[in-house]
Amino acid sequence: MVLGISRLDNVQSWQWFTIPLTFFYANLVEYLGHKGPMHHPRKHLKVIYQRHAKQHHVFFTHKHMPFDNTKDFRAVLFPISLILFFFGLIGIPTWFIINGLFSTNVAWLFTITSIAYFLNYEWLHFAYHCSEKSWIMHIPGFKSLRQLHLYHHDPQLMTKYNFNITYPICDMLFGTFYKKPKQ
Repeated sequence: MVLGISRLDNVQSWQWFTIPLTFFYANLVEYLGHKGPMHHPRKHLKVIYQRHAKQHHVFFTHKHMPFDNTKDFRAVLFPISLILFFFGLIGIPTWFIINGLFSTNVAWLFTITSIAYFLNYEWLHFAYHCSEKSWIMHIPGFKSLRQLHLYHHDPQLMTKYNFNITYPICDMLFGTFYKKPKQ
């Protein structure tokens, strides 16, 4: 991200639209990846389904969400091999495509926003699985986001609702947003 920021040069006003567009695109990718191969086995993506639906959702349930110890982090955070795959085999070619189609500034803004979104995703998902006594729970709005993720971990809801881990934008757009009705 620092490299990308240092490479920006005389950013034009239209180029700044890359940030919200990339943010929405990342939210859509998060939604589709989670709703699709993470919860429904696909021929060449069974390892993703296995890791998520058969391990993560069995290990962390709506009745027990917090980590028990640091070894549990592996059941939440992306493994380094997947991170290298996303940023190496997808991110770098995408940078060159965007640079060729639009501009270097747009390519860097896309990269910066993508990395920021990914880090935000990892941080939020990690934090959702921290103890309810954690200082994190005092961050405004955090408990509401965590609750949406908790609903997703309910076996009766997990294949139908709350696929956005970060912000429920696409869940709202595609009708998969679930929040328990107030009584």
